[in-house]
Amino acid sequence: MLDAIDAVDWGAIPGHPDWYEPARAARGLRALADAANMVEAAQAGSLLGGGGIVHGHSAAVFPAAAVATPLLLDIAQQGHPAARDTALGLVDEALSSYPHAEYTRVTTPYGTAVPICCAIADQLRARTALLAGLGERGRLLLADAAEHWRFEIRECVADGNDTAAFGTRVGRFPGGVHAAELHLGGEVAVLDEVALEYPSVEGSVEACLRVRGRRPGELPPGAVLFPAVCGERVH
Repeated sequence: MLDAIDAVDWGAIPGHPDWYEPARAARGLRALADAANMVEAAQAGSLLGGGGIVHGHSAAVFPAAAVATPLLLDIAQQGHPAARDTALGLVDEALSSYPHAEYTRVTTPYGTAVPICCAIADQLRARTALLAGLGERGRLLLADAAEHWRFEIRECVADGNDTAAFGTRVGRFPGGVHAAELHLGGEVAVLDEVALEYPSVEGSVEACLRVRGRRPGELPPGAVLFPAVCGERVH
């Protein structure tokens, strides 16, 4: 685990120069991975929460948090119980905090400008079995992650002035009509009115969204949608 932490160039990750301290990220994660009691876990958490991945006093999250999340989940799985609790608390704080206006997005397999909260949510979904096995706190994190849904377009058909977009969804698309960000090739566009066309089938990732006032050509296969509200989260 320490090798994975040291393999990250924390100084190369952008962040607010007055708040983000890359050295705290690296030191804090190493210390948390090695923590053997509550005091050591708390000291490591203070490094990470005081400028390493979040700035607790400002309720701000940094892009480094998206990189640190899988490492924190490894610590939650393998570390001391006190380190586990600290790691989960930090992930929870990162998911709910707001980024500085100039440092709101990160690169993920689903896009190059994904909101930090959505990137963290994807990391949590990737460890569903682990979190589900960690009791109520893990299940609550998964429930919070579900609010940061993602939809990948497979094909579209015209339906009057609207488009029915078929594809795969993770997370929970809320009821009603919502704005969404469309990500494709590094570009981001906002779709003002998107709604779930059919109720989701239990256990299936297949879904159909109605995109109002848009033609199929504007929604190419491979494009990915995220909640627009996540892109609007700024400190």
